[in-house]
Order: sequence, then C-alpha cells, then structure tokens
Amino acid sequence: QVQLVESGGGLVQAGGSLRLSCAASGLAFSSYAMGWFRQAPGKEREFVAAVSWSGGSTYYADSVKGRFTISRHNAKNTVYLEMNSLKPEDTAAYYCAAHSYYSNGSQRPEEYRYWGQGTQVTVSS
Repeated sequence: QVQLVESGGGLVQAGGSLRLSCAASGLAFSSYAMGWFRQAPGKEREFVAAVSWSGGSTYYADSVKGRFTISRHNAKNTVYLEMNSLKPEDTAAYYCAAHSYYSNGSQRPEEYRYWGQGTQVTVSS
C-alpha cells in the first residue's frame, strides 16, 4: 500500500521559513517524479513545485520561484519543500504527490497517481 505522509507545517510569521517533508512508502520512490501542491479554502488545488525522478530537474510555480526549493533524498524515500520569505498568501494545505515512473513530473494535479493527506501552513501578517 502506497503512503505519502507530509509533516513540517505550522504557523509562521510573514518573512519566516518552514521546511515540509514527505515520507513515502510502498512504492519505488527513486523512480517517481514528485510534486508539491497547495489548496487554500475556497480555491482549487494549485501546483507549487516538482522534481524529476532523477532529481536533476526541478520546476516551480511563478508565485514561489526564488523563495521555495524542492529536493529529494532517495535513500530516505523523502521529498522536501524548503519555504523561505513566506507570505500570507502562501497559507494553504500543502500536499505531496507521486507522478509516474521515470518522468519529470507535471503541473497538472490530475496526472499524479498518489497523494498524501496534507499539512497545513499558516502565515500570519
């Protein structure tokens, strides 16, 4: 059974930082592209960042480029999202997702095969 478990969310002041982790089990993690998405109340789920299966390519939404960094540690079956210079508009539930074998990932949530349960990030002004 595939499980993706996010952690690291919380309450932070604007300008602060958080590091999200997503621990994967039940799948060949090192062969999957991974992504982070977020969803604020009343809004659609939106793409945040993705990392290719090899870790050699990363992609970011324009809204987080230069502030967020996605990375993966295949030996630990974990993908990370380092978030700096946080803004109130970054407030959302953050989800990690697994895309498919040997891919670069995608900005389209419907293309992701497995999802975590989410972790809440709240940025106060």
